[in-house]
Amino acid sequence: MAPILQKYSSTLSFFLLLSFLFLPFYPANSQSFIGVNYGQVADNLPPAEATAKLLQSTSIEKVRLYGADPVIIKALANTGIGIVIGAANGDIPALASDPNFAGNWVYSNVLAYYPASKIIVVSVGNEVVTSPDQNLVSQLLPAMQNVQNALNAASLGGKVKVSTVHSMAVLSQSDPPSSGAFGYGDTMKGLLQFHSSNGSPFMINPYPFFAYQSDPRPETLAFCLFQPNAGRVDSGSGIKYMNMFDAQVDSVHSALKGMGFKDVEIVVAETGWPYKGDSNEVGPSLDSAKAYNGNLINHLRSMVGTPLMPGKSVDTYIFALYDEDLKPGPGSERSFGLYKPDLSPIYDVSLSKTTKTPAPTPAAPTTPATPPPGKTPAITPSPVATPVNPAPTTPVSPVNPGPTTPATRVNPSPFAGNHGAASSSRQPHSLLLILVAMVAFMVMEVHEDDDD
Repeated sequence: MAPILQKYSSTLSFFLLLSFLFLPFYPANSQSFIGVNYGQVADNLPPAEATAKLLQSTSIEKVRLYGADPVIIKALANTGIGIVIGAANGDIPALASDPNFAGNWVYSNVLAYYPASKIIVVSVGNEVVTSPDQNLVSQLLPAMQNVQNALNAASLGGKVKVSTVHSMAVLSQSDPPSSGAFGYGDTMKGLLQFHSSNGSPFMINPYPFFAYQSDPRPETLAFCLFQPNAGRVDSGSGIKYMNMFDAQVDSVHSALKGMGFKDVEIVVAETGWPYKGDSNEVGPSLDSAKAYNGNLINHLRSMVGTPLMPGKSVDTYIFALYDEDLKPGPGSERSFGLYKPDLSPIYDVSLSKTTKTPAPTPAAPTTPATPPPGKTPAITPSPVATPVNPAPTTPVSPVNPGPTTPATRVNPSPFAGNHGAASSSRQPHSLLLILVAMVAFMVMEVHEDDDD
């Protein structure tokens, strides 16, 4: 074997050099873990057909709607793009009390378009558990079950999942991530049992942006934006976290594990950063929005995962595809968009399939920082910790889009949790393909030598 290696050392060197040239880049092809929220509280949005073509030109593979707009669902037909549709909070009482209503809803909003339109999840309600309407809360699980039964009756039970979207306020404890726990006892237990029984994802909205607003120190900003920082040590696990997204994701994982549902997948239904806001708002800026969304996408593409769920990327729906100019609230609420109405990007985060994205070099977050005996590791490098669920609630895209019925986007803390479902375990293929080609080349050369 040694003579063969010696003979083909130059060939080996060439292929190895080629592999290193390809390794630092991940092509921005379609990636199942990257999704986007498509809100419609606006009067200047482009036609749905144009939006479908835009999405096909990007690595975005999933779209979350806040309703079930037939025009959009039809426009996405035969694109292969996964679609999350929403049942409005106002439909929950009828869905819960009348199985026929649920059956008609599924027929009109799913069966009428499936499978040409790749509907993957029906989200029943938006941030219902944390709403003040306890009657609505009590009807959420029966509504989800009736929708599930209707899908089962149509032989779609294993293909279209049923879920509901939560704010971070469903967590009663999130700091540090290892201590993550849910509030809303029996309500959450019933919902999680539903997810476990039906293989459906737990969907939640983490926003590091709001955590920064509650603790606007430079080190908190760096931690939120995936930028170089000192990290924050979980006093329970000894794990050092290098960004807030991972901390939030892992606190949800800990909460699920604590209730006996560690295998329920988690989907990040919303996360994002506004590129502008009112003069009195802390946090919105073009640079920060580009840094957060760009570094988040790179983090997902790296397949590093989180410290408690390594080696896979969560399904994450970025908020949002477009600005929504009719939304109420502060200016930042109307400035989360990635694209303008003319389909040009507001800022570039390398979503186009024609671009190559430099691979991130994330710090290894899974190495526990072992404190000396008798000492507890600090949660943050400074004496001030960012509080859990810090700032007041802010309106978001409602389930039935319209400026009059905003839902609430609750502010997570730096250690408030969230993670994504339908995790992809695909690894970069560039090096593997090159190594296979190298071996094939050597085998052919050896056979030629034998023939001689």
